[in-house]
Amino acid sequence: MREVQDHFFRLAKDEGYRSRAAYKLMEIDERKRVLRRGDRVLDAGAAPGSWAQVAARKVGDRGTIWAVDLKSIERSGYPSNVRLLQADLGEVSLEEIGGELFDVILSDMAPNTTGDPSGDHFQSVRLCDMLLDRAADWLRRGGNLVMKVFEGQEYPTLLKRCGRLFDEAKGYKPKASRSESVEMFIVCHGYRGPRPAPSEAPSDFLPKRKPSSGWKDRDD
Repeated sequence: MREVQDHFFRLAKDEGYRSRAAYKLMEIDERKRVLRRGDRVLDAGAAPGSWAQVAARKVGDRGTIWAVDLKSIERSGYPSNVRLLQADLGEVSLEEIGGELFDVILSDMAPNTTGDPSGDHFQSVRLCDMLLDRAADWLRRGGNLVMKVFEGQEYPTLLKRCGRLFDEAKGYKPKASRSESVEMFIVCHGYRGPRPAPSEAPSDFLPKRKPSSGWKDRDD
């Protein structure tokens, strides 16, 4: 397993990516078709910045990437369509990141791990719930979301919540993830938009399926 890890580490260095995490997003997009040319993308918890590198290549010159993290991200090497913001994502308004809804939200965020698998799991779920809470502020209807979570007790509940908010939500673990890692990526397609009150909901908005009853740098 160490050979696989070293392979992606060396590959990232040879190909100019800031971490081996780049290959996780590449595989997710190749398999799940999350990013398109011209997309407007929010990279949540972006440091050290390899996902923004991949996303910028995928969306092309007509697309835009907003990379947001508590830590600063080195500007050099990015094309002009990558915008950087050092801020607490939970407090960022849409106006601070361009004022337009995004086509895609990407998140490789993880909590500062403590060595307690259960506690780390719950903290990672909390970060994912924050993204879902803010989706109505940031993501257009029909948009896509990819976010990392540590598997554990609340993973099925989180996946069900995603299924209520998106047309499709499935877990995926790319080959570039360490085999011993508990990380999983939830890949969501087709955001349904903020849910209006029942009295205000038009018939064509009703869900298609019955509803079910501080981060660290990326792992590189």
